[in-house]
Amino acid sequence: MRGASVYYVGREAFRRGLISWRDIALFGWHQFRFLAVGENRAHLATAKERALGLVSGFTEAGVTEMANDMYERDFAPKLWPETVDLTREHLAKGHEVWLITATPQLVAQVIADRLGLTGAIGTRVQALDGVFTGALDGHVIHGEEKAAVALQFASDRNADLSDCWAYSDSSNDIPLLTMVGNRIVINPDAKLLAHAERQDWTVLPLSRSSIKDAQKKVKREARAVKRKK
Repeated sequence: MRGASVYYVGREAFRRGLISWRDIALFGWHQFRFLAVGENRAHLATAKERALGLVSGFTEAGVTEMANDMYERDFAPKLWPETVDLTREHLAKGHEVWLITATPQLVAQVIADRLGLTGAIGTRVQALDGVFTGALDGHVIHGEEKAAVALQFASDRNADLSDCWAYSDSSNDIPLLTMVGNRIVINPDAKLLAHAERQDWTVLPLSRSSIKDAQKKVKREARAVKRKK
């Protein structure tokens, strides 16, 4: 998807009257920077923490409803069918396919469910008596933290990282991409593109032909796994 998903959390909060014009302007600025020059760690951390705080006062059911609305309005129209088909290739091989993102966990889970993925790992927000406080429960799943979470997750499943695949468009995911045996960068920001070219990683522009090639690569090279019943 083009752009940072957490931006749409902020935009949905504005639609629901939870934040001001000043807040949405800030989210819009961070989204513009993401699209134009890639993520800036300090700015992105500020934007993500503000977006996560927006769920304050929501119940789990309320956040799930909001996430489904966002999926229909904001996420689904921006998904390339070919990239969704790429996840299908992995699932057909018996692979688990997980969305790992800084977006709040419940929002990430809705996206994963709607796409038919195995599951999602997102940033967790504290809840008190079933109502979200807006405070973080742990760290924002971003950069080094995303890699650490993925590493522990793979270890818990006895997964061989050399057999794992990771996809990203952001230089902040270099730690995650580096630790797996198969890394694919799609429509990367400038910093990730430069790093990928130095490391001879597979780089795909966001085009139908290149993603079709990636599907063929998965069919040809990914090891099939027999799922346990």
